[in-house]
Order: sequence, then C-alpha cells, then structure tokens
Amino acid sequence: MPTYGYRCARDGTFDLVFPIGCAPAAAGCPVCAGEGARVFSAPLLAATPRPLVGALDRAARSAETPEVVSRIPGRRPARPRPTHPAHARLPRP
Repeated sequence: MPTYGYRCARDGTFDLVFPIGCAPAAAGCPVCAGEGARVFSAPLLAATPRPLVGALDRAARSAETPEVVSRIPGRRPARPRPTHPAHARLPRP
C-alpha cells in the first residue's frame, strides 16, 4: 500500500498508509490528534541503470535454468609485451 504524507500545523509532517484512492484530504495527527492536511510530493521512483537491470535478469534466469557448458573455455590471449624499456619496469597486473 502507498504511503501518504500529511502536515500538522503543530507537530509537522507525518506519514500514513492507505489503499490506493482511499487517502482522505485531512487526517488526524498521531501526536496531538489535530487535523493534518495532505501534502503532495514527487513519487519515490528510481531509474535503474540498464546494465544493472540486465545483470539482475541474467542472474535470475541462471538461478532456475543454468546455462550448460559443452566445452572448457579457452585461455585468454597473452598481452603484448611493452616495447618501451621504461614500461618493462612497471608492475604487472
């Protein structure tokens, strides 16, 4: 159920939970029992980055139907050696 915000003149803001479409324009303050007017604010929506959505979807799919591997993966190609002599002294990953 969604959370609706209300503002009491004496105690400030408070939140109440009502079914969608059933929130009254005013509600009783839980502290002083006075009337609190409903406050409208932006919904709490977040945009999830596409790469994260893809990773979450792949993880969910692999939990139920893991991919079958038919052969052992090959080795990664070797990195080319640096041609500059100063680069040879750098630490290797």
